[in-house]
Amino acid sequence: MGGRTAAGIKTVGAIGTRAARGVILADGKPTSMTFDASAVETVTFDSYSTLVDVDAAEAALAERVAEPEPVSKLWRARSLEYTFVANHVDAYQPFYEMNRDALQYALDVHGADVSETERDEILAVYHELDVFEDVREGIERLREGGYDCYVVSNGNPEMLESMVEHADIGDLLEDTISADEVETFKPDAELYRHAAARTGTPIRAIAHVTAGWFDVLGARHAGMQGVWVDRKATPWEPFGGDPDCTIETFYDLAEELGV
Repeated sequence: MGGRTAAGIKTVGAIGTRAARGVILADGKPTSMTFDASAVETVTFDSYSTLVDVDAAEAALAERVAEPEPVSKLWRARSLEYTFVANHVDAYQPFYEMNRDALQYALDVHGADVSETERDEILAVYHELDVFEDVREGIERLREGGYDCYVVSNGNPEMLESMVEHADIGDLLEDTISADEVETFKPDAELYRHAAARTGTPIRAIAHVTAGWFDVLGARHAGMQGVWVDRKATPWEPFGGDPDCTIETFYDLAEELGV
C-alpha cells in the first residue's frame, strides 16, 4: 500500500523480496549472482521507474482520454524507442522533448482529441511523479553506510531537478547526472563512463541501480555492477546476460551492502 511521509510526499508501496528470474528464496534474501559488495564505493540510481513511478502518468491521461492504458503503454514504449534510435542516427534532443513527441504519437494513434495545452498538462506530470516508499529510507541507509549516491538519468536537468525536489531526496544525493551533459542516452557506454568521471569513482567501484533491463546491460557493459530493481515481479529478459544483483526494494540493496 502507498502512503504519505511526514513531508507529505506521496509514495508507492513496495512488495516482498524476489530472486532473479522470478524465484523466491526460502530465506527471503535478494539474489546476488556476481555482485561484489566489497568493491562498491558509489551507488548511482536511474530515475523514472526506479525512484518514481511512471505508471502514475496514466492517471493524468484518464482525465482526458477514454482508454488511458493503451495510450500510456505506447507513450512509454515510444519514448524509449526514440532514445535508442537517436543514439544511432545522431538525432539527440532533450528527453522532455522526445517524451512530448512520444505522447503526441500515442494520442494520435488512438485517436484522442486532445489539444496541445492538454497534452502539455499531461506531460507535466513527469515533474511530480509518485516516489516509491522505500526510496528515501533506502538511500538514507546507504548514505549512513558511507556510500555516495547519485542519479544518472536520461532526463534533462530541469526534469531531474523537479523529480528530486518532489521526491524529497535532494539532501541525500551528491548530484544528478543527465544524458544532456554528453548528448547521448542509455545504454550508450559514454554516459556511464561520464558518470564515473563526474563522481570521481573508478567505474568498477560503482553499483548502478535501475528498473530498466537495458540500463542494467548498459551499465555492466561500461564496467559498472548492474543492480536490477524488480518491483513488479517480472521475469528477467533472456538476452544479454544477467544482472549482478536483483532486488525488489532499496532495503534489499542496503542489506547486500551490509548497511
